[in-house]
Amino acid sequence: MNGPSAQCPQLCPDTDRAITATLLIFFVFFVHAAWPVPDLNESHYLGKALHYWDPDWGRGDFFLESADAHVVFYWLFGWLSLAIPLPATAWVGRLATWFLLAWAWRRLSLALLPRPWYAVLSAGLFVALLERCHLAGEWVVGGVEAKGFAYVLVLVGLEALVRGAWNRVWWWLGAATALHVIVGGWSLLIAGFVWLLDGPGRTPLRAMRSGLVGGAAVACVGLVPALMLSWGVAPEIAAEANVIYVFQRLPHHLAPLELRHEERYRRLVGFVTMLVVLAAMCLTTPADRFQKRLRRFVLGAVLVWLTGWAICILARDNREQAAAVLRYYWFRMADVAVPLAFAQTAVLAISRAEQSRSRRFVAALLCAVAIVGVHLGDVTWRRWNHPHSRADRKMVHVDDWKDICRWITGNLESDAIFLTPRRNHTFKWRTGRAEVVTYKDIPQNAEDIVEWWRRMQAVYGYERMGSRPRWSPLAKRDEDGLLALGQRFDAQYLVTAWTPRLHLPMLYRNASFAVYRLEVP
Repeated sequence: MNGPSAQCPQLCPDTDRAITATLLIFFVFFVHAAWPVPDLNESHYLGKALHYWDPDWGRGDFFLESADAHVVFYWLFGWLSLAIPLPATAWVGRLATWFLLAWAWRRLSLALLPRPWYAVLSAGLFVALLERCHLAGEWVVGGVEAKGFAYVLVLVGLEALVRGAWNRVWWWLGAATALHVIVGGWSLLIAGFVWLLDGPGRTPLRAMRSGLVGGAAVACVGLVPALMLSWGVAPEIAAEANVIYVFQRLPHHLAPLELRHEERYRRLVGFVTMLVVLAAMCLTTPADRFQKRLRRFVLGAVLVWLTGWAICILARDNREQAAAVLRYYWFRMADVAVPLAFAQTAVLAISRAEQSRSRRFVAALLCAVAIVGVHLGDVTWRRWNHPHSRADRKMVHVDDWKDICRWITGNLESDAIFLTPRRNHTFKWRTGRAEVVTYKDIPQNAEDIVEWWRRMQAVYGYERMGSRPRWSPLAKRDEDGLLALGQRFDAQYLVTAWTPRLHLPMLYRNASFAVYRLEVP
């Protein structure tokens, strides 16, 4: 019997195992990242995506009307926010991202170790190590933004890389670059490094012509809009924007030497310890050609990481030169590649111990399961004890913050512009109204980055205290100054702490916050 039914007994168990393993990995990712919406970056990116499709939402908001850096993501995903509310959009995007990441992780894991259940364990190790041992704050499994979908493509590209399917590598990583230039771009460069180290038998350039040309063409879809962010900008404006972006707003991602000593050492100890243990495992765990390619990818990411440190150290006396280079996220790929390789190498060592009937197998397996279990148990416990979204946590009195946003949504005009608390993340998310400026919402184009910093200084009274900035709460500003800000930035309303009471027309207040009209009483 040679028909399809003869093949079913062999194919169906494999298909069932593939589906089950993918769902289990998805469950691990769900437990790891299922924080209430919006998560830290969702209010930022999904608000921009909705405004891209509906310019009336948040009309007049400085950040929303700045240049778009992730056009492909907004175009592919933002339309969904027109059909369903933003919280539902976030959950649909999360579930889709996590499932695709689970699917891609299983493919990569099977290319390295063809035992499907170990892919579940390695996925748990990966998210645990990435969250707890990162240096530059990178994450893969989390809220909805272009980066999450880009990492799906990177994982599939890595599967092609370890298998030596180089044409597919360039296509997948080119698509990742279209979605997120930094994530995909660094992956492309490091993949080129791996190809160079592939030895005399590596695929020749002429055999990769279709992949190189196609991948480059796809990458340009995201690369050109990113380059346009700085086209035609005066050199002094670009230099100022770089310094603001790197050293004022994002040193925790871009310039680790700017972190407080305790934070920098804590992150370094965790990351370097993970890197040293990975190196030891690689030296003691034999690798086939597939696993060697992954290790070369990690080597490339670590070399980029070391180059970033060298730039930080050598250019400390010239912040403009350093910022012009550090703005490209030199520490990002090592944050991902090292825990990824650690997780895959660990399960490879555990599998070989099982096959050789080593007495260390049970201890190693229990240790890995314990790491995953403790991590997932801890994040579940934290969510249970802190049920508010992480984006709302900057507001100490979250329920009062939600109440003030509900009142604004129901009682004030939709095209109004507001002065709001500096550290809030969710005013636009909860009201659909425009803000003059907030700390979270930094634009991506050079001219607007400079304007963002000027607005921050004007609205929140920036003052330098040693190496750290000090800001003044809006409630402590004088009324004349607030009225002048309203006139300067076309803002009609002010949302701030209820105390101290300002001598402006108060429209609403609760136990923590008040809404004022910016006009002479």
